[in-house]
Amino acid sequence: MNQLGETALRYLDEAARFSTTEVGVTRFFCTDEHHALAQWLRMRMEEAGLACTLDHAGNLIGRREGPSPDSPTLILGSHQDSVRQGGKYDGMLGIILPIVCLADLAANGRALPYAVEVIAFGDEEGGRFSSTLVGSRAVAGRFDAKMLAATDATGMSMEAAMRAFGLAPDRIGEVARDPTKTIGFLEVHIEQGPVLESEGLPVGIVTAITGIERHQIRLLGRAGHAGTTPMAVRRDALAAASELVLFVERLCRESQRLVGVVGQLKIEPGSVNVIPASCDLTVELRSPDRDVRSRGRAAMYRELERIGTTRGVTAETTQTYEAEGIACSSRLSAELETAVKRCGLRPKRLFSGAGHDGLAMNDLTEVGMLFVRCRDGLSHHPDEAITAADADAAAQVLIVFLESFVP
Repeated sequence: MNQLGETALRYLDEAARFSTTEVGVTRFFCTDEHHALAQWLRMRMEEAGLACTLDHAGNLIGRREGPSPDSPTLILGSHQDSVRQGGKYDGMLGIILPIVCLADLAANGRALPYAVEVIAFGDEEGGRFSSTLVGSRAVAGRFDAKMLAATDATGMSMEAAMRAFGLAPDRIGEVARDPTKTIGFLEVHIEQGPVLESEGLPVGIVTAITGIERHQIRLLGRAGHAGTTPMAVRRDALAAASELVLFVERLCRESQRLVGVVGQLKIEPGSVNVIPASCDLTVELRSPDRDVRSRGRAAMYRELERIGTTRGVTAETTQTYEAEGIACSSRLSAELETAVKRCGLRPKRLFSGAGHDGLAMNDLTEVGMLFVRCRDGLSHHPDEAITAADADAAAQVLIVFLESFVP
């Protein structure tokens, strides 16, 4: 009962040990923890009968050959890296569960009419270099070499870190897959939201992955003595930023397809009795609909102009990141729905409000996603949790999908 799910959770517990923090999981790209996990994952993959390689983008690949040398390849997988003090299932579930399922198929002598690769992508979260989707962009043939110049908190560049890890970043172009030989990408992932739990369902089929954009904003006012400067003439950068923070919250609450957050604030000079002269803040907007994001961005900048005029502050803005949302493959989604039904479960379709490696992999091949229920919809948190029963349900769906999928 729940054998595959229990095996998956045991492996996930073991993988969570490779962390720089005791609370939650902190594992960044090209670190000692990444290296140690890769060695551990290699053993699990080889036990499942997969041939392992580490590519020059830091991705660990376990491959099961098809019936002939020219068999097309279905790619499964997710990311091995985490946010700081994140959970043990985000990303890793999509690596471990396919390994467990392929091991079960091998143990029972069940062949597939195509080749399969399980990829543990090196860097999706961008926790070390503020870079996202490094591994999947490389596989999709969309890696931007400019990313190699990004630096971490110590000043080490991504290129230097990759070389110290034993990689050859000048050969990342060799990582790209041939789209004519790739038949799809499927990722299993915790939902990171409350929908499945609210409907009492263990799994769900993802219809779209959200688009994401990020903005860096600097508001410039004027410092002054907090006790002697009259309120009417102050040019308080933090007060101006506060208005923008509340506007972003209000804007997103009024739309069903737009979410956003102001995740960082930095105030100068930061003294208890000095009016803030400047405030740096980040704004992130997410929606699977590009037009919705565009309208939200325009409204935010109009409000920023109004705040500046009213409060006597100036604004400097930079859009630092954008990834377009994607629609998941109708073919893969239909195959997943059939598998869900064959496992005696009610199919539920929903979109992902989080970004995933599928955003990059969509440039290579069609993309499908299977969500797994998580407790309280919690993710990027040490208390992230799933049950063995739900992991087992996802494993059964994945096995049915793999055995029924026609290249």
